Amino acid sequence: MLSATATREDIERHCAEAMAHKFCSVCVLPRWVSLAADIVHGSGVKVDAVVGFPFGAEVTKIKAGQAREMVTAGADEIDMVADLASVIDGDKKYLYNDMKAVLDVCRSVRPAVTLKVIIESAALTDEQIVFVCETASEVGADFVKTSTGLNAAGGASTEAVTLMKQSAAGCEVKAAGGIRTASEAIAMIEAGASRIGTSAGVAIIEEHKRDLGEVSEQ
Repeated sequence: MLSATATREDIERHCAEAMAHKFCSVCVLPRWVSLAADIVHGSGVKVDAVVGFPFGAEVTKIKAGQAREMVTAGADEIDMVADLASVIDGDKKYLYNDMKAVLDVCRSVRPAVTLKVIIESAALTDEQIVFVCETASEVGADFVKTSTGLNAAGGASTEAVTLMKQSAAGCEVKAAGGIRTASEAIAMIEAGASRIGTSAGVAIIEEHKRDLGEVSEQ
């Protein structure tokens, strides 16, 4: 639920659906983290806050400060957008330090907060995807994530997921951006994704249940 026009009612409904379907987490804008944390408390559903969203162009100090605020507000996971300029320029020092500053915040609390690094894979070449994934792995990020879902270049692809899985040793892959159907979600999982980020989660689950029913009837 990352729409800038989402209301309190939207967040409440989003959290209720996540709890009803036992989704791993709700992903919300910073404005709504504390509310989401209050709603899902004790349910097993985590709260996932975005940092540097959607461009990743904030200076490192701002990203780290935002992450700290989100952790204090109740976030269990942080999805930070990588600095794409440093990815394209091949500036490993800046990219590494940018990720590391946010990771340090995530590791400063117990239990540690999960860090996912969004790389906008559709906007990158294969070489750039490998570069940013290898850097995220060296930093110690928990996940690399395909997309914000808002970049004009597009969202997740199975090819990018496979390459990310191969390039980010020790990291899991979250596929997000444009995943709307059960078949698309399954394809991403088969390509190597261990998490799916989508605003169509309920529809995907219902579709998959219908598909399973058709199989059992045969």
